[in-house]
Amino acid sequence: MARGVARDSRGTHARDDFVMTIDSDDEPMDLGAEEELEQREEEAPKKTKATISDREKIRDSGKARRQTADTEGLEIGGDFEFEVGESEFAPTSWDFNVDGAKGAGMKLSVDDIIERRRSGLADVIKEVAVGGDDDDDEEEDEDGDEEDGDEDEDEVFEDAIDAESSDEEGFGAGVRAQKRQAESSEDEDEDEDDDEDDEEDEEESTDEGDANVLESSDDDSEDDDDETRARKTAYFAKDEEKKETDDDVSFSSLRLNRALIRALDSLGFKQPTPIQARTIPVALAGKDLVAGAVTGSGKTAAFLIPILERLSYRHKGVEEAKSRVIVLCPTRELAIQCHSVGKSLAKYMDVRFALCIGGLSLKNQEAELKLRPDIIIATPGRLIDHIRNSTSFGVDDVEILVMDEADRMLEDGFEAELNEIIRLCPQKRQTMLFSATMTDDVDQLVRLSLNKPVRMFVDPRRSTAARLVQEFVRVRVPAASSAAARLQAEDAHRAALLLTLCTRTFREQVIIFVRSKKLAHQLKIIFGLLGLSAAELHGDLSQEQRLQSLTAFRDRKVDFLLATDLASRGLDIRGVQTVINYDMPAQLEQYLHRVGRTARAGRHGRSVTLVGENDRRLLKTVLKKTPPEQVKHRLLPTETVQRMDTAIVALRPEIEQVLAEEKEERALRQAEMQMTKGENMIAHSEEIYSRPARTWFQSEKEKAASKNTSMAEYIAKMDALKASEKKKSEKGRDRFAGLSRRKKRSKMMREEIAKENSQGATDAAIRAAKRAQRPKELGVIEPKQPPRKRHKGGKDTKPAKSGGGKTGGGKTGGGKAAGGRKGSGKSMFSSDMSARRR
Repeated sequence: MARGVARDSRGTHARDDFVMTIDSDDEPMDLGAEEELEQREEEAPKKTKATISDREKIRDSGKARRQTADTEGLEIGGDFEFEVGESEFAPTSWDFNVDGAKGAGMKLSVDDIIERRRSGLADVIKEVAVGGDDDDDEEEDEDGDEEDGDEDEDEVFEDAIDAESSDEEGFGAGVRAQKRQAESSEDEDEDEDDDEDDEEDEEESTDEGDANVLESSDDDSEDDDDETRARKTAYFAKDEEKKETDDDVSFSSLRLNRALIRALDSLGFKQPTPIQARTIPVALAGKDLVAGAVTGSGKTAAFLIPILERLSYRHKGVEEAKSRVIVLCPTRELAIQCHSVGKSLAKYMDVRFALCIGGLSLKNQEAELKLRPDIIIATPGRLIDHIRNSTSFGVDDVEILVMDEADRMLEDGFEAELNEIIRLCPQKRQTMLFSATMTDDVDQLVRLSLNKPVRMFVDPRRSTAARLVQEFVRVRVPAASSAAARLQAEDAHRAALLLTLCTRTFREQVIIFVRSKKLAHQLKIIFGLLGLSAAELHGDLSQEQRLQSLTAFRDRKVDFLLATDLASRGLDIRGVQTVINYDMPAQLEQYLHRVGRTARAGRHGRSVTLVGENDRRLLKTVLKKTPPEQVKHRLLPTETVQRMDTAIVALRPEIEQVLAEEKEERALRQAEMQMTKGENMIAHSEEIYSRPARTWFQSEKEKAASKNTSMAEYIAKMDALKASEKKKSEKGRDRFAGLSRRKKRSKMMREEIAKENSQGATDAAIRAAKRAQRPKELGVIEPKQPPRKRHKGGKDTKPAKSGGGKTGGGKTGGGKAAGGRKGSGKSMFSSDMSARRR
């Protein structure tokens, strides 16, 4: 077998990665066919490798991105179908003001404590402010001085994404090994590795062509087995072909009632989005739906418009008053926003809404439910509470059940509540599921009792908006002795990077997502001490405080919103310019929902993500699923980051003092609440004890068991996901990471030989014998050794020499010996000749 590398006659390795192997049994390829094949491969577009190496780099110059509603960042794209007209009634954002929110804030709020402690921090604040201003004047010097360092940082960042070295070896060791192997390999080896990576990307990525409707549950759904495809085919209904394109559809062509058309016109909605154009006719026909589209594409209106249209034909009157529609939302803020959208769309219709969420007055909600509103927008827990404990309220007359952000509702945390709601609702109903990361897994959807649902997935699933620019910032920390020390150093460095971004570049309408409530509160204190106006949004706040934070951010009273994943789903706050991920979330779905808070409804937006060592796998997944032109690599000046790190260290005593004073204030407030509660118990004991006890569909023991089971299932699912990713990486390129082409092929051959010889060493012996017979030099044939004679005893002996020898003749032989020697020689020669003839 001869091997060679095909080289182009133009001087360079135009096809370095092409290895031609010729066997004796193969027929040579026609030259014309070969040229045609090469031309076709050159003309075909190559997929971009999932690295950050060839992406545009942005050097942070310190110039703030100040944008208003009239600038390009918030303009609506002309090629987007969701046209927003100019109207004096068009809201700048949806209303988050709700009466009856519980949980008054502290008499002495954390903002008051921070303002009082800021008096002694003039030097630190001045240092931070200088860091944000003087960099504008020294922009060219910094770029020139730190150019080499930035290039080194880029190279390390790129190698970190490609190498994917094991956690045991460490990040630095894997990078260094990858760098050494890359330098030692030849150019043709590197080119072939790149093309092999492209082939892997083609296998793992989806076809993001012109198709508007995808029928797969995930991007790798082509790996589904035949049984799964057959189950989906039998479970879902076939989607009818579109008679007209989405561009030709308008709200008028959908034949909606005049009151609804008038409300849409007053809101500035002239033409439906693709998801609305596809789902409204199917929803009006009463079919079950499983729909998904990118964030900010108008999914809330996609299910509210057909609901309002169908309710316009209901029987009216006091006797016919029924609660016909239930909309379930995973978070309170999303339910409030959905309630606001519904009231805006039904402003000219006689449709009544009710909002049932936690944190609001139970008495007010019970009074609204007694009037039997047409549409109930609720969270699952509060809805079950009202079903069991509110008099004269039930869900027996429900005709439509909608789940917004349905993939979150199908997760383990809502399993028990969702099963209870499905059990109580009538079986004969219309069910609609909407989400940006919707799934069509039959095992998850079958418990919802859907009746031949129609799948409508507009745009590629698990994708971001087309006008979103995604930036990534590397979190660089020195090598640490242990993984825990490295993570601690990363956490300390992230805060400095975040402050650098917020004081230099992104200063207005920024949502910052963090992983925990405690971290959000600590960052709120740091921002307040440095004079940055920020609000926090997480589960430790009362409902009143959460709504106040949202309203202040919407009205631009504060510039930064520090939030957990509580705010990642569904919230539509117009004017959000930037989303900053303090850290990468655990799953791709959470990342898509986070960055979906900006670049909504065809507007421009930007996301910035701080990427550490443990975030490399998710980063690689994001890069594979995102067009190259949407990904940037942001570089921050090292001196400014170090200055911020020093300022944070100087603020630590003040942060501890603020936390201590806040704890004391909270304890005083709790004591006052307990005292007020005791006084009310004494004054109104008869009324309080006469009320029936509120019940739940689970006992305390069952609730604890359900919680533990959900947690165990979540951990098992995450472990299985990690194991699957590890297995996939081991199966793929990771086994040959850093190896040249020759070493990689040698390793593959050794593995193949070992696999073939798993049952014995017979094949190896045969190959060894064949290797021994091969010529050592081309064109030279070695003489063959005569075969050894084998005696009956089993021993091999050398063949006897022809002619006389010392034993055949000598001085002791005499004349007879000579005659005998002559005769024996003649017989031996004749026998030798006869043997040759044979």
